[in-house]
Amino acid sequence: MLNLLLQTTIEGDPDDWNIARFSRLGSFLSQLHDDDGRPAFRVTARDRTPRAAPDPVLSNLDESDFDQLWLFAVDTGDGLTPEDCASISRFRRRGGGLMVTRDHMDLGSSICNLSGVGAAHHFHSRNCEPDAGRQCVDNPFSSHISWPNYHSGANGDYQRIRSVGSIHPVMRDRRSATGVIQYLPAHPHEGTVSAPPGDSSGRVVMEGQSSVSGRRYNIAVAFEHSEHGGRAIAQSTFHHFADYNWDPSAGCPSFVTEPAGDGIVRFSEALRSTKQYVRNIAFWLNAEQLP
Repeated sequence: MLNLLLQTTIEGDPDDWNIARFSRLGSFLSQLHDDDGRPAFRVTARDRTPRAAPDPVLSNLDESDFDQLWLFAVDTGDGLTPEDCASISRFRRRGGGLMVTRDHMDLGSSICNLSGVGAAHHFHSRNCEPDAGRQCVDNPFSSHISWPNYHSGANGDYQRIRSVGSIHPVMRDRRSATGVIQYLPAHPHEGTVSAPPGDSSGRVVMEGQSSVSGRRYNIAVAFEHSEHGGRAIAQSTFHHFADYNWDPSAGCPSFVTEPAGDGIVRFSEALRSTKQYVRNIAFWLNAEQLP
């Protein structure tokens, strides 16, 4: 059984994206089994301790018995201390698996200080998209949120996504008509990622398309095990994993004002596809082959 840590970069504020808002993800991962029918993952879910000091778990992650870290960067830029980042980076170098995700604009930009994976994430004021033509508003309907804010649809709806390049293991789906993952939850202002230059271990494996501008944008970068460390996924938004985006009846923080859809509830294949993607990530991060 592998030890998996679901972790946010904020304290447990009940009116924010605290770890309780990812409970369905945690429950799903806890119920996965290996080829022998045994539970595959022991899941620990937690928020960070006050940001004025290093988090006692994150700042010692490299010395822990965790095998994977699923990091939900939901802070406004101060969610990780230098000690936290250094330990997470050492954790990956010793072979730990990472899934690191954030959201629009500068939300979660504290992950820029993570070696390797941090460089895959583009924000508004840090590590901007290299194409200046993309440094512009995509979603014009949420005027308080600037770029990157790719509009893939309403919270509670789903988006059609596309595999990039040769089909990566995290993109395979035997129950899909195409043999690959086709759907993920939608979100009205996603961030974006790209493969860091100079790191041949990472490549884009999934892209989406804005429902407003029609622009394609990168959703996921996968890093293979290399001299830089263990496998990793850089994901464009944590909303692909949040309870609210799997079922809008789960509720959201009060500052979320956009009207929600219900497409993912009405079209069960979209949620099944999402869960297959989650399963693929979990098994791929620490194994040579998916079961």
